[in-house]
Amino acid sequence: MLRPVTDPDGAPFWEYAARGELRVQACAGCGELRFPPRPCCPHCQSFASEWRPVSGGGRIWSYVVPHPPLLPGYAELAPYNVVVVELDEAPRVRLVGNLVAEPGAAIDSVPAGRLRIGARVRVVFDDGLPRWVLERS
Repeated sequence: MLRPVTDPDGAPFWEYAARGELRVQACAGCGELRFPPRPCCPHCQSFASEWRPVSGGGRIWSYVVPHPPLLPGYAELAPYNVVVVELDEAPRVRLVGNLVAEPGAAIDSVPAGRLRIGARVRVVFDDGLPRWVLERS
């Protein structure tokens, strides 16, 4: 599997994820949550930032089901899903990941027919990578 490429702005996101925490960069000036991480707030232009914990709850905003040809590490898992999740605390913050059947499950563990825009999800972590599971109602 591919591992994320980190840069100075995004490195804290992955450090928290490795500990099983979902945190999002926030402006220390105006408080606006932002993702992807960047040095300057797009709202107030402050360079001060902090990392705030978020609940990990959200909803599927969009998704895609990739099919071959794909990168070699992913071709044998296809078809699998890639979801865009809108966070509860910050509707403008959207994270990309995979919907899985349960923590530790493979990225092809949820049939494409179960994907729905607006479905409630919560974050789980697998080897430091955020994944998503459907909330049970």
